[in-house]
Amino acid sequence: MKKLIIVFIFVMGCQWIEAQKETKKLVQFSGVIVSNDSLQPVPFTTIIVKNTYRGTISDYYGYFSFVAQENDTVEFISLSYQKAAFVIPKNLEESRYSLIQMLRKDTITLKTAIIYPWPTREQFKEAFLALEVPDDDLERARKNLAREAMRDQAINYQMDASMNYKNTMQNYQSHLYYAGQLPPNRLLDPIAWSKFVKAWKNGDFKKQK
Repeated sequence: MKKLIIVFIFVMGCQWIEAQKETKKLVQFSGVIVSNDSLQPVPFTTIIVKNTYRGTISDYYGYFSFVAQENDTVEFISLSYQKAAFVIPKNLEESRYSLIQMLRKDTITLKTAIIYPWPTREQFKEAFLALEVPDDDLERARKNLAREAMRDQAINYQMDASMNYKNTMQNYQSHLYYAGQLPPNRLLDPIAWSKFVKAWKNGDFKKQK
């Protein structure tokens, strides 16, 4: 009988301990993460409860807020900063806790790496001598303003300056006429369709040689 009582007390004690572990007080844990040297916010810092998958990420201003539990160990991880940790206190009077967490800079200096595009000096010399230096802005402007180039461009132009100006003004007036409203849809316009069919029969859309 005594053994049964001892076993019963032991089992009840274990269940009570497990119940105490499961009923830890929830806390709205929030705060701001700043750099220790400049006190500037550290954005997009990873905040995670140690040995769990619970946590969050700070915003652009270093602010964060999430639900945690008392006695949780919260880790703060950010690139180029040393990892930091904070333990949420027990027996808080309120169900929220605020924190200003400072992170220390973690500067890593790498060895100087010199990258050469050519394996040997001979290959570099050969490539350097064969290099064709492109024209500068002044030389390109001279080529574009050469008489031969301007003559070719003038011959190939389908519209002259006055026609381009007239077309631009017509488009501008059309935009002003329909300002603040939807322009008409010519897809269902019978007159436009008749003009299209007539032009198609006349061969206006054939490619000119």
